[in-house]
Amino acid sequence: MKKTPNPLILAQFAVVLAIALALKLFYANASVNDLRWILAPTACLVELVTGETFRFESYAGYMSGDHSFLIAAPCAGVNFLITAFLMLALVRLWKGRAGAVQWRIIPIAFVAAYLTSIVANTVRVAVALRLHRMGRPMIWVNPEQMHRFEGIFIYFGFLLLLFVLNESLQKADVPHARKKFFLLRLTLLLLAIYWLTTLAIPLVNGAARKGTNFWEHSIFVLITPLILILPPAILSCSKGRSPAVARLCRSICGKALETVSKLQPTPQIDGRRREKTICRPT
Repeated sequence: MKKTPNPLILAQFAVVLAIALALKLFYANASVNDLRWILAPTACLVELVTGETFRFESYAGYMSGDHSFLIAAPCAGVNFLITAFLMLALVRLWKGRAGAVQWRIIPIAFVAAYLTSIVANTVRVAVALRLHRMGRPMIWVNPEQMHRFEGIFIYFGFLLLLFVLNESLQKADVPHARKKFFLLRLTLLLLAIYWLTTLAIPLVNGAARKGTNFWEHSIFVLITPLILILPPAILSCSKGRSPAVARLCRSICGKALETVSKLQPTPQIDGRRREKTICRPT
């Protein structure tokens, strides 16, 4: 007999999606002044971690003391916030779809995603600032692609860390024999949510009209998470099974890394160190 969908869970799904959509629409038209609720704590933590000083400039962002680095609107990490919120809320609702999930899980998921976003933003900006201070001749890859890869790697790494932490805090109600494959399905759900917010929605909004820049960015968004997520997922499911699966995992890693390396053109050497650097969206 086919089970009837739980009306409460459906309502909660609708609320979660509505919050994510509203935040996405807000971010699409927001100026840096509208984003101080997430940029201000980020700049504060960056100052604490790096020792640099930043001053807010209206409709520009947080400018470093030497005017060479700008924490602008793309550094706000709102796309990461949306993805983290969707991941925490939807995974919890999906796992509890057969019963009842309390409404408080939605604000708890949002607060957890917001705090994680600030930490992830801080790490990303601090790393970007460090690379900027190194100077272009010291970076062996194209600076634009390095900045893009660094942002995707850090943000998805934090998303994966948040997913693992969330799973470890919840009681496992899945039989041991099915647990590995259950976690693999949740991991694929995480990938789907990430690609939805970073690729599918921008495509619907006409991002493809930006030309090759968007498609190059899309390749990084598709491949970088796979480098992080597929090897441990496959190895986890292959324990006690044929060694051929482990060889397949190593082959996937090698092919992914080879593809990323082919995307890197000849480095552009520029002796000018103090060119203004701005965070770019990932």
